[in-house]
Amino acid sequence: MLKIGNILIPHFPLLLAPMEDITDPPFRALCKRFGADIMITEFISSEGLIRDVTKSLEKLDFDEAERPVGIQIFGHNLDAMCRATEVATEAQPDFIDINWGCPVKKVASKGAGSGILNDIPKMLKITEAIVKSTHLPVTVKTRLGWDEQSKPIVEIAERLQDVGIQAISIHGRTKAQLYHGEADWTLIGEVKNNPRMKIPVFGNGDIDSPLKAKEMMKYGTDGLMIGRATIGNPWLFNEIKYFFETGNILPPPDMVEKTAICKEHIIRSLEWKGEKTGIAEMRKHYSGYFKNIPDFKPFRIKLVTSTSVEEIFETLEKIAKL
Repeated sequence: MLKIGNILIPHFPLLLAPMEDITDPPFRALCKRFGADIMITEFISSEGLIRDVTKSLEKLDFDEAERPVGIQIFGHNLDAMCRATEVATEAQPDFIDINWGCPVKKVASKGAGSGILNDIPKMLKITEAIVKSTHLPVTVKTRLGWDEQSKPIVEIAERLQDVGIQAISIHGRTKAQLYHGEADWTLIGEVKNNPRMKIPVFGNGDIDSPLKAKEMMKYGTDGLMIGRATIGNPWLFNEIKYFFETGNILPPPDMVEKTAICKEHIIRSLEWKGEKTGIAEMRKHYSGYFKNIPDFKPFRIKLVTSTSVEEIFETLEKIAKL
């Protein structure tokens, strides 16, 4: 068995990558049911947490069934990050995860997320302070580096381990790439194969099928983190595990099953966020649930423009009969 600190985790786990306004408790519950082993919350602003901003505090919530679960925080100010860590620790997750990977301009331009990759000494200083601010294991999610000319992830990972992190997840792109181009897993493999690395190393980037997941195993990581390909597709985890175990492709749910899962997701979302927000945030998932369906556009337009739950469910009933 692997360990993150003192937390036992399954051999070669599949992790659900944290995604803003996607990996909320309703979606995480579905992913857990369909085979995800480790959960991480949406990233939470350290400044928002210490100012008691409602949206930030709500993101601390998780269900006991999600364990092992980590709370992910982001920011650029050492004091705020440490105080946010203390607040997150009080929510009693299994670990604290630091987001040193988000490339989005509004985050990175302030020196948070992957913006910190321009200042490795500051990254290490804040990380070490966070490790000292909690009794929980601390993990990091980051990228290869700033751009093609600066990809020092092998050294970064080693130095993060030295200041006390207990696991690292690496997205195989630079900050400059955003989500463009192909993820480069060779450097992730170099991190894992560095004889000085003793903590679990998880790889992330471009895993969208069981075959792709199998291909990425050759880099030797301790597990895989999967993000965008799970949107509207929470059963991907089961498909990957089935392929690993049997060598066969598990057929995806049929249309009746997909619409039933989608309905469950909607109901959970409404219970969690209320009708208005629940309906709005579900719109990001429909294209995933009903990918590659011929002539789906009219149904999609109906789903993303409807403001009535009854109307959405009526549309789903029609989709189930396709």
